[in-house]
Amino acid sequence: MIMNIPAIRGQMGDWTYYTTILTFEQVDKFVSKIDDQIHNSESLKDLIQRSITNNYISIKDYIINQKEMFFNSLVLAVYDDYPNWKQIEYSFSDDSFYQMGLLEFPSSHKIFPVDGQHRVEGIKEALKADPSLKYQQITAIFIGHKNDSEGKQRTRRLFTTLNRYAKPVKLDDIIALDEDDIVAILTRKFLEEYDLFTGKRVVYAKQKAIPTNNKNAITSIITLYYANYELFKAYRTEMYGKKPSNKNITELLKFRPNDGEINNFEGYLLTFWDAFKNNLTAINRYLRETNNFSEEFRNRNGGNLLFRPIGLLPFVKACIQIKQTTNCDFEQILGNMDNLCFDIAQKPWRFVVWDPVANKMIMNSSTITQLLIIYLYDEKILNENELTKLKQGYASKISYEDEIENVLDGIK
Repeated sequence: MIMNIPAIRGQMGDWTYYTTILTFEQVDKFVSKIDDQIHNSESLKDLIQRSITNNYISIKDYIINQKEMFFNSLVLAVYDDYPNWKQIEYSFSDDSFYQMGLLEFPSSHKIFPVDGQHRVEGIKEALKADPSLKYQQITAIFIGHKNDSEGKQRTRRLFTTLNRYAKPVKLDDIIALDEDDIVAILTRKFLEEYDLFTGKRVVYAKQKAIPTNNKNAITSIITLYYANYELFKAYRTEMYGKKPSNKNITELLKFRPNDGEINNFEGYLLTFWDAFKNNLTAINRYLRETNNFSEEFRNRNGGNLLFRPIGLLPFVKACIQIKQTTNCDFEQILGNMDNLCFDIAQKPWRFVVWDPVANKMIMNSSTITQLLIIYLYDEKILNENELTKLKQGYASKISYEDEIENVLDGIK
């Protein structure tokens, strides 16, 4: 039984609620999983429980590893009506306030989360790993719940309302604000300090694509983030001798690394972007332009593959794959890349990434673009499966009807 917890009483709509603070130990002891409070059906109860995914493990890790942790409030329902409320009158400067008081929960009360199920489970798991966390505190909002048909319907409605409109953090916000995601941290730094990406040279767009009227940007912020994300995976592979899975990378980006790790990855990014900037003729010319920087390289007649987001990202991936296969450095790889044709109105890019009839880009060509770049660089780098995939994909793009083995003849 929880006794005499200080709280503030509030009213919204026809809900009376109480805002208070619970320790992690109190959450662990007194907050239960949803059982029969919302549904009588066993299968529906199972459905609610299965909605608690393994995300609570990530929350546990966040609690244990992040000193600056902070959560939104839990919304907790009190089974079978409201807790007992002991109102306290508070007077100040001739005004009296009656919203403050103490909450008391008789032993018959059961508490379950209407919003915050994963946070509750994450807290419980974190305490198993580190009991000293029991004194940490989290804000909780208590509501009352009647265990009858009308009460269950009312609580279900609140449950779906709170969870339906809970949206994940947008990538835009991560790039702009996240102080734990090393890729976001360094993408911001490059946008502010690296001459290839400062000023008008990178554009904000809701999607990866660059607006057609933009005549300055080399790429979009989102594409730059994804390119740096791929380089981060390559960096981790080289540093630790094992290619990380996307799940591993997702977990790594939740926690800010130490300054040494950030500096090391920044150095790795610089080796790529310096090689990109210094060895590619088109990029050299682009940096020398003083007005409408990218008009020559991205226009209604096509332009250069590297100035299209659907070309730049596969290009970065291709360079990484070549480096990992050949052990050449980025300086050497980018130097050799300058000999390739990146005019998207020309073969092999025509009808792969560029529609010369409609004068517009062709989407969904990322994998074929990456494999084509590697093939043009050195076809021996591709394994048998990759080469087959390239031939089939390229044949489909250009509507090739002869022997597929010959489809790549003459593209270099």
